[in-house]
Amino acid sequence: MQLTGLFLEELDREASATRRVLERVPEGRSGWKPHEKSMPLSELATLVATMPMWIALMLNQDFLDLRPPGGPEYKTPQRHTRAELLSALDDSVAQAKAALAATKEDHLLTNWQFRIAGHVVSDLPRHQMIRDAVFQHMAHHRGQLTVYLRLNEAKVPAIYGPTADEPAF
Repeated sequence: MQLTGLFLEELDREASATRRVLERVPEGRSGWKPHEKSMPLSELATLVATMPMWIALMLNQDFLDLRPPGGPEYKTPQRHTRAELLSALDDSVAQAKAALAATKEDHLLTNWQFRIAGHVVSDLPRHQMIRDAVFQHMAHHRGQLTVYLRLNEAKVPAIYGPTADEPAF
């Protein structure tokens, strides 16, 4: 199987797990955070919902600079309702699938750069960036979001195995 096929399969699995988490995000708690240094709930949930779109960024442009010199800092518009979060996830996954379907395998072997204020933070093959900066990073933040759910008395869905709220996997 080619890398694009593997990524498409993984995208489907991870999007399904992400959907189950986003469906549990409590309404009316957008600004809630467990600690002053933590992200607000709506910011974290929006990040998780929109991360699959990063695949399209990595395939359709050669770099992303979060704070380009002389330009505004990149900021994802926050979503505050479950409906907005789920719609953002659907749009994000659709963009990722379209980009993967349109790319060539050899393009996945070329490098992509992540920059902050013009400084290169990482310069790695696109296939590695997709694995590390999208799929693994999304699992990390989705895990954070499940802690936010628990602390807000929302039920935590089974993702890779059972939870106290869904013991039958």
